[in-house]
Amino acid sequence: MRFARDSLPGNTIRAYAAGQITVNDEIISTSVIVTPDRIIHDWLPDSFGELEPRHIARLDELQPEIIVLGTGVRLRFPSAEFTAGFLSRGIGVEIMDTNAACRTYNILLSEGRRVVVALLMT
Repeated sequence: MRFARDSLPGNTIRAYAAGQITVNDEIISTSVIVTPDRIIHDWLPDSFGELEPRHIARLDELQPEIIVLGTGVRLRFPSAEFTAGFLSRGIGVEIMDTNAACRTYNILLSEGRRVVVALLMT
């Protein structure tokens, strides 16, 4: 699915297809973290089944206002231990399939929010 090419500040997700996204003009097919000013390519895990609390904890260093977790082609929810620490500090956490996460990231980016999106491709 190609997204509208609005002029957004920072890293914009331009397209999503099962197993890959396009950020600006870069095609990415592995798990990734995207913020308005950074693309972190070395984010593990590769799939939802490998997701551990330490993977989500890594997002804390990015000082987000809100975190969007894309769980792959279908929506799956991790246990509450993954998000409890963020929620207790007033950091929002949204969990959705990766396609919806890409759209939501762009919306929050356009609002000037300090958003971090962590995307699983499978």
